[in-house]
Amino acid sequence: MTNSEQTSVLITGGNKGLGLKAARRLGEQGWTIFLGSRDEGRGQAAAAKLTTGGANVVMVPLDVTSEESVRDAIRLVREHTDRLDVLVNNAGASGRAIAPADATADEIHSVYDTNVYGPVRVTHAFLPLLRAADNPRVVMVSSAVGTFAVVTDPGQPAPKMHGLAHRSSKAALNMITVRYAQALPEIKFNMVAPGEVANRKFAATDMNRHTGELTVTEGTDPIVEPAMLDADGPSGIFIDRLGRIAW
Repeated sequence: MTNSEQTSVLITGGNKGLGLKAARRLGEQGWTIFLGSRDEGRGQAAAAKLTTGGANVVMVPLDVTSEESVRDAIRLVREHTDRLDVLVNNAGASGRAIAPADATADEIHSVYDTNVYGPVRVTHAFLPLLRAADNPRVVMVSSAVGTFAVVTDPGQPAPKMHGLAHRSSKAALNMITVRYAQALPEIKFNMVAPGEVANRKFAATDMNRHTGELTVTEGTDPIVEPAMLDADGPSGIFIDRLGRIAW
């Protein structure tokens, strides 16, 4: 059975943190939430919580590093809808913060498989459903540490954080997003950083061991905003919760 009326969104990594909070907020708008989760048990538990709160949720087992899992996910989503209005590529990996001198290709690959190849796998698979929507949007959850402006600013903490894999993966994701935006003008592709670059603040999540000064709700502000863009909204921009940020 298809749903051609409610706005629909697929959120990868939706079982916790920023993904779960974004799902809750968009569910409160009456959207159909396809909750992607690599761990099926955790995904079911998260979906149950959202459903109890009144949201319309479909849990989608989804490991963004697996082509087979992505194929299974699109088959499941197609059982419920003939289009997808919004895709939020939120699933991410931090790696082990290994310094450049000690980083290996295997270490970098494991992070890129989630942070770079994952969004490409999922976006490519769901393009037909996105193109079937009237106003399709794709939100890439990136990071301020993926910008040259932040990493080269001595006033920011990022220059002292020497991990190679995560930061470079987000820079790669940013470039990929811009190229999508330029090549596919019928779909809005935008990047978000869950923080406040000007104030040197970021959202507290599992990835940073909850050391951020912003709440998870505040961290999802820049995710929800481009997810809800009108047809005349921008594409190919990078924002945090205060607005556009430098590259």
